Amino acid sequence: MTEKQEDFSKYGKSFQESLAQLILMNRPFSEQIEEVLDINFFDLKHLKVFVSLIFDYKSKYNSHPTDSVMSSLLRSELEEENEATKKQVRDFYARTIASGNLDEEEYIKQTSLDFCKKQKLKEAIIKSVDLIQKSSYDEVKGLIDEALSLGIDNEVGHDYKKDFELRYQVKARNPISTGWELIDGLCKNGLGRGELGVVIAPTGAGKTHCLVHLGANALKAGKTVVHFTLELSESVVGLRYDSCLSNVPLGDLFSLKDEVYEACMEVQGELIIKEYPTKKASTQTLEQALEKIKKKGKDIDLVLVDYGDLLRPVSAQREKRNELESIYEELRGLAQEFKCPIWTASQTNRSGLNAEVITMESISEAFNKCFVADFICSLSRTIKDKQANTGRMFVAKNRNGPDGLIYPLFMDTSNVKIKVLEPTDETIEDIEKSALKRQETNLKEKYKQFRKAGS
Repeated sequence: MTEKQEDFSKYGKSFQESLAQLILMNRPFSEQIEEVLDINFFDLKHLKVFVSLIFDYKSKYNSHPTDSVMSSLLRSELEEENEATKKQVRDFYARTIASGNLDEEEYIKQTSLDFCKKQKLKEAIIKSVDLIQKSSYDEVKGLIDEALSLGIDNEVGHDYKKDFELRYQVKARNPISTGWELIDGLCKNGLGRGELGVVIAPTGAGKTHCLVHLGANALKAGKTVVHFTLELSESVVGLRYDSCLSNVPLGDLFSLKDEVYEACMEVQGELIIKEYPTKKASTQTLEQALEKIKKKGKDIDLVLVDYGDLLRPVSAQREKRNELESIYEELRGLAQEFKCPIWTASQTNRSGLNAEVITMESISEAFNKCFVADFICSLSRTIKDKQANTGRMFVAKNRNGPDGLIYPLFMDTSNVKIKVLEPTDETIEDIEKSALKRQETNLKEKYKQFRKAGS
């Protein structure tokens, strides 16, 4: 009695259509799975026909079909199919072109490859039974080795000619808005998936408030946000979100608890706050936590790390600056792995404490950690700024647009309200000259008061 061949039916129609779409859109994956894929693993007729067209064209012309070629094939190569199948194949192709990128690409790849490789190994084992009876052990080994070698990633990289079409596919960044219209205008609607943003500020300037603002804005847009805190407790960070989302000052949260509750319940997104002791968590710790969240069926849209300098390096380095560099490199790798933007903060050195504008020269310990970030902005707030709820944001680095720009800020830390205002014509040099003049004036005033007191 012949065993019935397994197929993709247990994964459902959506899985099979996504796999067929990947075979068309992703040449390296198409070549990888072609070694182990049996067309009959698809239990839907129109997908069998669709994928066969792709593989037949590749076999005949040693080239992956482009969009225009595929359109031509669908017009000329379906004569033997009935009208219903023709319509299904063409409708599927139209949906594929319109849908763009897949959200679960890695899952589709891994699951389909694993299934196909297992089937090839089963075939090899079944064929080996007769060979074992004949003591043909070398042939058995050959069969098994061949089955194990199929479907591995043999892609050497981007083939300049074969992958021409890939370079012109629109790649969705899926940016998460910062909530500041002026900043979104600079970085193409916010930080995109796989990108790292860094807020540089001295102690007490409002790094956590800035990260909370970014997280709260994503929550309002219905996103799932994970906020890792390595300095403050989970409840303290939660209260700051309460204030930001409800516009109730931090000092009034407990007396206006019901009002805060209603405002928080209206938010469409989900927030998970996870606390770790300072220097006890590494990027591997964060990765494990994010994996657990994903296993619970949650899609992670934005990750906040408050803040990167307080993470423990995965491997100890001789110098602190090397450890910090590796931490920020790992954070960007984490953003790429989970396909979401990550925002973190970094401490300035002493020169940033009372600076009118904080540039990357003021970044603490490891200047090289700036290299891996996609967007870097600094917050500078003098004593007078804190009293007047003002400050400055300097866009130090921006991979997706212009940088070197200074924006005035309204920043009220009593209710986590931060607004980026229209820029002025002031340059860094102008601001520094004004600061020097004020310092000179203050010194003259103090000297006059000193002379009066002495006389």
